[in-house]
Amino acid sequence: MNRGDGDGFARCAQGHTHWGRFGAAGLLAHHDGRVLLQHRAKMTIGGGTWGVFGGARHSAEDPVTAALREAAEESTLDISRVTVHGLVHDDHGNWAYDTVVGTVPQLLDVRPASWETRDAAWAPVDEVEGYDLFPAFANTWPRLRRCLRRPVLVVDAANVMGSRADGWWRDRAGAAARLRDQVARLERVADMGPFDLAYPEKILVVEGKARDIGPGRDNGDSVRVVSAPHEGDDTIVDTVASTTGPDVLCVVVTADRELRRRVIAKGAEVTGPRWLLNQLEDRVASS
Repeated sequence: MNRGDGDGFARCAQGHTHWGRFGAAGLLAHHDGRVLLQHRAKMTIGGGTWGVFGGARHSAEDPVTAALREAAEESTLDISRVTVHGLVHDDHGNWAYDTVVGTVPQLLDVRPASWETRDAAWAPVDEVEGYDLFPAFANTWPRLRRCLRRPVLVVDAANVMGSRADGWWRDRAGAAARLRDQVARLERVADMGPFDLAYPEKILVVEGKARDIGPGRDNGDSVRVVSAPHEGDDTIVDTVASTTGPDVLCVVVTADRELRRRVIAKGAEVTGPRWLLNQLEDRVASS
């Protein structure tokens, strides 16, 4: 394994010593009710316990890159098969650990690939707590378990447009197209359900005079535009009903009280337009 500039110990604001000068990251891959765990070699920190493949971040690495790199260094997992859905950020002050959560299309054959790994196993989710877990992973596991779902974001375009003063009442189709393009460029969102950062599938439901805006020229598959043939609320409810399930976290963006009640009854979670608008404004400010 190549040593990076992040290798080394750091002391957090809580007075604890951690591995990773710039923090650390790990990968929690899952498929069909099982999660990929690493049995740590005896000579490692927490040797003999089970946790996720991970390690120190390099100074120029983002958490996703670091987690995938560490998994590839410590196991035979083909990281090109991993679809990242989000991460959980455990901040200790001056040091943090990011657990990156993603799915694989099947239970891949994963074996040790470095001295740090004693074994690898696809553990049933309901049996994870029965393993001798690395303490930090054991503490985070209850929250991580809630993240074993694919995030889907459904946007009530008319309601979001109505919450911002950008002249939408003069040109509803134009305002909807602007919102579509802004949502398409939003690769990730903060504080979506149990995720500190999520990379959701994005669905924009449009109605009325905005019904024919289409997907846009440059959006590709970044956002799916659903045109409501009649009432937009009914289409949103139908979209949620066809999307929700035990392996999906569906969040609807709307402030409409009746619509909120209806989609919650279908298993979705709800957040208001201001949450989405803050995400869009933060993206513009950082670009």
